[in-house]
Amino acid sequence: RGTMMAGSPSSAAGGFLQSRLSFRKSEEIADLIDLFSKTQYRAKEITSRVEAIETRCLELFARDYKFSVIQNSNGEVCGHYPRQIVFLEYECTDVENDRYESTLQISKLQDLVNRSKMARCRGRFVCPVILYDGKHICRSSTLAGWGELYGRTGYNYIFSGGSDDTWTESEEVPEDDSAVRNGDSQLFDKVRGHDIKLLRYLSVRYICDLMVENKKVKFGLNVTSSEKADKAQRYADFTLLSVPYPGCEFFKDYKDRDYTAEGLVFNWNQDYVDAPLTIPMCFTQNLNIDWTQYQSWDLVEQTQNYLKLLLHIINNDDESGLLVHCISGWDRTPLFVSLLRLSLWADGAVHVNLEPGEILYLTIAYDWFLFGHMLPDRLSKGEEIFFFCFNFLKHIGSEKFSAVKKNRCVLQFIMFCLRDRGSVTSLSSEFSLITEEVGSSSLNNDVDLLSTQTQASSWLRQARLEAVREIFLAAYSSTVGLKSSAPSPSGAISGLLEQFARGVGLRGTNTIV
Repeated sequence: RGTMMAGSPSSAAGGFLQSRLSFRKSEEIADLIDLFSKTQYRAKEITSRVEAIETRCLELFARDYKFSVIQNSNGEVCGHYPRQIVFLEYECTDVENDRYESTLQISKLQDLVNRSKMARCRGRFVCPVILYDGKHICRSSTLAGWGELYGRTGYNYIFSGGSDDTWTESEEVPEDDSAVRNGDSQLFDKVRGHDIKLLRYLSVRYICDLMVENKKVKFGLNVTSSEKADKAQRYADFTLLSVPYPGCEFFKDYKDRDYTAEGLVFNWNQDYVDAPLTIPMCFTQNLNIDWTQYQSWDLVEQTQNYLKLLLHIINNDDESGLLVHCISGWDRTPLFVSLLRLSLWADGAVHVNLEPGEILYLTIAYDWFLFGHMLPDRLSKGEEIFFFCFNFLKHIGSEKFSAVKKNRCVLQFIMFCLRDRGSVTSLSSEFSLITEEVGSSSLNNDVDLLSTQTQASSWLRQARLEAVREIFLAAYSSTVGLKSSAPSPSGAISGLLEQFARGVGLRGTNTIV
């Protein structure tokens, strides 16, 4: 281990004050969403606007962390991953100090990434994206099946240096089909072995698979697989959780119901749905959730319960990290990565120096745009999973989703509340009374302190998440717009959307159609 340069631009610290001021304006978010709604990110096709987004993300990460960079400058590792992939190493308050001692060998990490990229669909390897309490929360696609590795796409993939742009909608099988199948084991031992080494290097133990199928099948071929379907049990040393969650197509129903998730239940009886919910007993005992009823949950309850589970996992083990993935890793995966990032931020557990507009910008830009979410395509189909993510923040304000340790120092927490005073839209009289009580030292026992902290924590969490949601809704409405599927005869928008418009104060240029 040697002295490493932080992965942030040297000028980042000097621009932080200006950055803080500019991010309070939703126009910054609106500009990002406007670009995102028209462009899918490709590492090989960079414009000045995209480059500015990349730079801003590095600046925001540098506000709280020292980090290294996994190089993907021309998309040679993955065409729809960021050109500079951030590897967060530890929290650091000294943002002006640009040098630090690395906690790992970045060259070894880069080598493991390069070797393991073939193991997963579209080359979307296991990538760390959130650092929480010293543990890495990672994202990826699912495992590549032999249809991808050996088919025409697979050959192009191998001989073109791994560009995921060679993916097509159909895969052709080589003529000697039996030879291919007989060679499965040796190839999979190699590529999946590299994938496992990368997981272990990142200290990942838990793998949450959001697929509703065991293997993705197209035209009779197993195009992709998953850890839970690995016949050789190569992932037996990991804790695998099968948490089936509807794909992006289901979110057309969400949009068609005027963006209402309550009462919207997925049809689990479809032919391709064959992955049961499977969770180790150790994670179900303390959550007070009847997991046997998961197929009856609506979209709100299902998303809430899955988020509770993910938070419970990362809080249950002080040393091990978590991997979350779906099939391609660019719809359901960023949904839950974003909810985790925002939930932990609301608790003051990650990105503690970012204001609501800043954490929103980082989450949209990094978790969605720079990791290749196809927003233009999804919008054209009415698959509003991106909108659902940020509108859903209204459902996770409760302390039931809090990751804050209850024995944390109350004084430290109240100082955090006071510092954050300017980043929420309003302060309640209840919160003012709480801070006054603590300031006057009227709390004389641990029970009072715990009660006060819990009360303040719950209020602040909800206020911070609502601030993020309001900024998002205003920016989204002024750019993409919300479209009612069943307008009234008079041409007015539905009551739900009208109520939404009034609730966030949309006026003038903010368009709801």
